[in-house]
Amino acid sequence: MSFHKFQADNIFSGKEILPPEAVLICDDQGIVQQIVGEDEAGDDIQKFIGVLTPGFVNCHCHLELSHMRGLIPEKTGLVDFVFSVVTQRHFPEEEILHAIKTAENEMIQNGIVAVGDICNNLFTLSQKQQQNLHYYNFIEASGWLPTVAAERFERSRANYDALSKISPSSVVPHAPYSVSEQLWELIKPFYENKVVSIHNQETAFEDELFLQNSGDFVRMYEMMKLDTAFYKPSGKSSLQTYFNNLSAAGQVLLVHNTFTKQEDVEFVKKARHNNSVSFCLCVNANRYIEEAVPPIEMLRKNNCNIVLGTDSLASNWSLNILDEIKTIHETFPFLTLEELLGWATINGARALQMDHKLGSFEKDKKPGIVLLENVDVFDTSTLCRVIPRRLL
Repeated sequence: MSFHKFQADNIFSGKEILPPEAVLICDDQGIVQQIVGEDEAGDDIQKFIGVLTPGFVNCHCHLELSHMRGLIPEKTGLVDFVFSVVTQRHFPEEEILHAIKTAENEMIQNGIVAVGDICNNLFTLSQKQQQNLHYYNFIEASGWLPTVAAERFERSRANYDALSKISPSSVVPHAPYSVSEQLWELIKPFYENKVVSIHNQETAFEDELFLQNSGDFVRMYEMMKLDTAFYKPSGKSSLQTYFNNLSAAGQVLLVHNTFTKQEDVEFVKKARHNNSVSFCLCVNANRYIEEAVPPIEMLRKNNCNIVLGTDSLASNWSLNILDEIKTIHETFPFLTLEELLGWATINGARALQMDHKLGSFEKDKKPGIVLLENVDVFDTSTLCRVIPRRLL
């Protein structure tokens, strides 16, 4: 068996920055054997300028919307964005499939090795069958009206039956404002002990709906001609209203969290062990849609497990986790590269129940190897010029 030996200015192991003397040894399949000092590594060491890191994990993507790149204007607000997606997503199948293939290749080139992918149809099935990336399929169920719960569930279950044959999958709620109590009950068995993903508090109007049945979502229901006379607000925030529905899940992935508050995080911590809940940030999508940024400092102070996602090409300029890191660093320059890379690797792998094989340079894992060229781990301002390069 042949081995590859990699050395760089620094290696990020998935948990910490290692000194320049460290050498990563993998077999020819990319499976990690060990990390040793240069004096123990022997000959044939490949040396690079930059930082070696495990492959990135994109915890939230809508690959099936890749054909909508640049179609929806920026800064429309969430309600008008959602309405645009629903009404404008229908393209010829050939165009959709080509866009999916192109977008997946973009993620591979950008050092991504695993994706938590939202699925409302089977357009991504043929591409995923090629096993180019690790996928966790989140088959969305949505339907605000109780009368459509059974029909919407059966549609999601059919997609689940197809996609779960090729990669880990679960049926998940789209968002609190789009899932009725009846639909919640139908999908709960399909994320038991698995990962459940939900769009959470992406806009301020979400809490308004649950607190007092007001705000822009009321306008959205009117635009969609939905009779919502059945609905009675809980008088609590969105997160505090629905969160106990997720008690059976193995891992909970709360996505966006743009308007999540301190009391919501405290509620989550009391309701569930914190290590099994991850807060997924998609900052470029938040800026694209609403010019907002999640409360990252508050999440950090509460020791929340933070992970990263790109959302879709309908709501982002690229599918690149490094671009998300750069945007976060622009707003929060005190964050270290070590912490940011942890969000992008081991934290994401854990959130998708893939940390046994991805996310860190530990023996017998095959996490992918990405080189970040021209970056100084002690000077994160150098991030602005970094481009990831996939080595294995």
